[in-house]
Amino acid sequence: MIDSFTDVLEANRRFAQTYQSQGLAGRAARGLAIVTCMDSRIDPLTVLGLAKGDAKILRNAGARVTDDVLRTLVLGSHLLGVERVMILAHTDCRMTKVSDDQIHETMMQTAGLDTRSLDFGAITDQRAVLARDVQRIRSSPYLSPDLAIIGCVYDLDTGRIEVLAT
Repeated sequence: MIDSFTDVLEANRRFAQTYQSQGLAGRAARGLAIVTCMDSRIDPLTVLGLAKGDAKILRNAGARVTDDVLRTLVLGSHLLGVERVMILAHTDCRMTKVSDDQIHETMMQTAGLDTRSLDFGAITDQRAVLARDVQRIRSSPYLSPDLAIIGCVYDLDTGRIEVLAT
């Protein structure tokens, strides 16, 4: 099993030889939390001109505000310096091209898995979902009403960000 990870473990060994981030604070230096998709085409720090330590990065399929994202934002805002939240969805997101029912059907057909107890959070209308997720954060009783929140879409073709929800 460990052989499956040889490439990344070797890369880490090389990385550790020149590691320079000792002592970096655990707080979000720029007061920012970014909720973004797990899509590997997105490098949120580079996209936003940030450096390591500037922001808390929360990733999941579709950049959705789940219960776990809310839990993490509560911790971030009260313990780790988060004062603003950017939900950063993106163009060409697989979660905008399927429904939960289609995902369940695919899982059953390809892996024999009954996943109907899971909510995958497929996105039929990205603008509406961003507005709903911004409101979900805004209405949390555990977060300050002064917490700044925006919902954006990152265009993978142009590199530009469009604000769709505030």
